[in-house]
Amino acid sequence: MKEAQGHGFDLAGAQLIARPSGALFWPSEGVLVVSDLHLGRSGRVARLGGGLLPPYEVSDTLMRLDHDIAATAARTVICLGDTFDDPAAADLARDHALWLMRLMAGRRWIWIEGNHDPGPVALGGEHHRDLAFGQLTFRHIARPGMRGEVSGHYHPKLRLAGQARPCFLCDDTRLILPAYGTYTGGMEACHKDLRPLFAERALAFLTGHPVRVVPF
Repeated sequence: MKEAQGHGFDLAGAQLIARPSGALFWPSEGVLVVSDLHLGRSGRVARLGGGLLPPYEVSDTLMRLDHDIAATAARTVICLGDTFDDPAAADLARDHALWLMRLMAGRRWIWIEGNHDPGPVALGGEHHRDLAFGQLTFRHIARPGMRGEVSGHYHPKLRLAGQARPCFLCDDTRLILPAYGTYTGGMEACHKDLRPLFAERALAFLTGHPVRVVPF
């Protein structure tokens, strides 16, 4: 099933939509899911003595998240871990903190613990290592043998026509989301750490307009 706002598909009986932005939407539950925002990456790189990156990535990521929430009228938002690039990055600039708190207001907001951060405790919301919600389980890093699992962590990308695009990876049992953050790298979908998690007929949903569906 395809529609203007992404690619619709079934996972463990849940009807989901992979949005062009890399967000996942579960319409019947009003749930929007994003993974690996890595807010504050430019600041962390600078603190470690790396190259100075233009410091606009937090605003850009929050702007896209704001758009996805408005477009879907999400009642619940699940962040699948690595929301911040490191614990120090959780000390947001005041305007960014207020922006995020505005997005959180009036809806259920769930932080899943990632390997880069434990979840921004000071910002409120719910904090979980993993979360069973209906027929799906949300966590940061995929576990072999699970069914109905939605995770992130790997930042999957797939090269098509010479261009690497972030992508969702999906089979009948699990879904891995692309990184949502503006300054995030990626891992090839066929990497040895990723490919064994999926059945032979797994699919990649490439982000962008339109969402492209290809085998991987």
